[in-house]
Amino acid sequence: MAPLEEQMAFVAEVGKLKSVLRQTVLAEVGRPENSAEHSWHLAVMAMALADHAPPGTDLARVIGMVLVHDIVEVDAGDLFLYADASAHERQDIAERAAADRIFAILPAGQGAVMRELWDEFTERRTAEAKFARALDRLQPMLENFSLGGGTWQRHGVTAGQVLSKVELIEDGSATLGSYARDLVNQAVAMGILAADSAEGSGEEDQLDG
Repeated sequence: MAPLEEQMAFVAEVGKLKSVLRQTVLAEVGRPENSAEHSWHLAVMAMALADHAPPGTDLARVIGMVLVHDIVEVDAGDLFLYADASAHERQDIAERAAADRIFAILPAGQGAVMRELWDEFTERRTAEAKFARALDRLQPMLENFSLGGGTWQRHGVTAGQVLSKVELIEDGSATLGSYARDLVNQAVAMGILAADSAEGSGEEDQLDG
């Protein structure tokens, strides 16, 4: 195939992300968010919240990462953040296989650049990746809060479980991490997120999502 044909094949393939539904429900329309919408929202968040990234962060690289990070869900689908560890292990395997297939549709050099962005995001090995992952973790929290509980209530998620995920936000941005902790406290006070019993508050700490 000529390079343009390969590029167009890739464009068509990643367009399928618009049909991959997530657990998050959009408050304004009452339907599940799709993964393409989620990725777009993260890209805009990266621009709007750039002041809260670590000094020297390459914002263009962050935007590139959040735009490609869920492309693998064309094959692997979306997995609920609070699924068990074995489900996350299976998802990791499926996503890596999907990355091997989908990025290879592009001309070799171009595919390698996008695959590098995906690997960097997945492995959280740079400040940019950590900030991108922080945005990815924060966005569903904002949607759940706007919806009055959303997936938190539908799946019986507790404040302790949510707070265990906030640690990843803090690793990418101290200010966004603090904002997320305040959001959890507000959600508990409003009765849209369940508080924990003393013995159960850390049960999900082992999951990274």
